[in-house]
Amino acid sequence: MKFKSLMTAVALLATTLGAFAAGAAVDVKNPWARVTVKGQMATGVFMTLTAKEGGKLVAVASPVAGVVQVHEMKMEEGVMKMAEVKGGLDLPAGKAVELKPGGYHVMLMDLKAPLVKGTVLPLTLVFKDAKGAETRMELKVPVAATAPGDMGQPAAMDHSMHNMPGMHPAAKQ
Repeated sequence: MKFKSLMTAVALLATTLGAFAAGAAVDVKNPWARVTVKGQMATGVFMTLTAKEGGKLVAVASPVAGVVQVHEMKMEEGVMKMAEVKGGLDLPAGKAVELKPGGYHVMLMDLKAPLVKGTVLPLTLVFKDAKGAETRMELKVPVAATAPGDMGQPAAMDHSMHNMPGMHPAAKQ
C-alpha cells in the first residue's frame, strides 16, 4: 500500500513539474555553444527565444566565463560591428527572437577553460516581464562545432579573432 501511495505522489509531482515547465514565460529552443581551441578566450552561445507575453532578456551568467553578455552584430557604414545590447534584449510577445552567428548572441568572454565538443555548460538566463518581475531559467547548453541540424556545415561566424578586452589571452611580459 505504501508503494502505491509513493508512486501516486511521484506521478503527481511529475505532472505538477511538467505543468510548471509548460507555463514558463519564455520558450528556449535549440541552445548550443560553439567549441573553442586552446588559448581562445571567447565564444558564442546561440538559441531561439519566444516570450509568451513579451519581456526582455536582461542578464546571462555562466561559471565557465568571467564575463557573459548579450551582443548584437550589425552593419554600420559598411563595417560589421559587434556591441553589447544595453538595457536588455527585447522579446516581443509570441515572436521568436533568434540568437545566431552574425546577429544577436550570448558572448562568453574570459573563458576559464576550452569548451569541448560533446560537453555541456551551465547557463542562467534572467528575464524581466512587462510588470518588472524577474524570472531565472537554468539551462544545460551542449557544446558543438555547428548548430544542431547544420550537418557539419561551417559556422557563419568565428569569435576567436575579435580584438576586444577580455576576448584574447593576456600579453606575456
